[in-house]
Amino acid sequence: MVSEGSLLTNISEGILSHLALTCILLLTAVVAVAWYVRDSLKVYNYNQKHVLITGCDSGFGNLLARQLDGKGFYVIAGCLTEKGASDLASLSSPRLKTILLNVTDGASITRAAEFVSGEVGGRGLWGLVNNAGRSIPIGPTEWMRLEDFTKVLDVNLIGVIDMTLQFLPLLKMAQGRVVNVASILGRLALTGGGYCLSKWGVEAFSDSLRRDMQHFGVKVSIIEPGFFKTAVTRLDLIEADLKRLWNRLPQDIKDSYGATYFDEYLKAQEFSMGILCSPDISKVTNCMEHALTAFYPRSRYGAGWDAKLFWLPLSYFPSFISDFVVGALLPVPKDERNVRVTQVDAAHT
Repeated sequence: MVSEGSLLTNISEGILSHLALTCILLLTAVVAVAWYVRDSLKVYNYNQKHVLITGCDSGFGNLLARQLDGKGFYVIAGCLTEKGASDLASLSSPRLKTILLNVTDGASITRAAEFVSGEVGGRGLWGLVNNAGRSIPIGPTEWMRLEDFTKVLDVNLIGVIDMTLQFLPLLKMAQGRVVNVASILGRLALTGGGYCLSKWGVEAFSDSLRRDMQHFGVKVSIIEPGFFKTAVTRLDLIEADLKRLWNRLPQDIKDSYGATYFDEYLKAQEFSMGILCSPDISKVTNCMEHALTAFYPRSRYGAGWDAKLFWLPLSYFPSFISDFVVGALLPVPKDERNVRVTQVDAAHT
């Protein structure tokens, strides 16, 4: 039977024989605890802070508005439609105020800035959450026209920039927060159209803004959601727009993909979206809330397990690996023109 003294001796010898490893483990534990404590520190006086959120008709913006309202913030919710505004107001306290806001319309943003300025007074604006966005048109690049790109870029990128520039004076006054919603598609382009481009742009804009504003006490955070069930990922809307894109293509381009490609593309998309899209959008709004309430907000938030464990890590792999993975999710074009040429050549021989 091992005595207590010999057991302690064995433990001491084990620690001393692996001193470097023990020090590394202890240091790692200390750093992890320190990071957790630092990450948990919160600001106070929510009831004296105003937050403006765009895109509150549904999805992330709608839930975040109600979430922050429940915590005592003065929420100003920007909605595109009157119905969206009235529906949100009916679910919230009288403290929450809605405004009609179109982020592609400079005059609409200016009116919103004037309204918010009157609401916040000398306190300034604590938080701006640039959440409004659209995904369609989205699909193979060759199916697009220039206006298909601009429709998305105007909302997802130019709208973010215009909103931020017009509200920066109020944000600097409060030494507040800017929270920009990007996407894992801003780190790894999975498809064509303006969506991935716009989210890469949001990443770059936010990085430069964060470095510029750190001298004024304004903190900037990027939210990088994975796939979630929102209006942006509604399959019926995406598929209807893909059909529009396909139907207007010249026959020569259709032939280069093959007669069955469109149907196969829709099936592959439906299968992958069905697996990937999470209904729990609070995973995203909780990240947004942390960016607004943490004393030390993070620069980036990966939202959703697919973002954290798959897409974001994949974005760091060599391109040939990410190309292979993304390619495995989509059908391969079957160029019928080559078949026709071969048949014609055979007929002449």
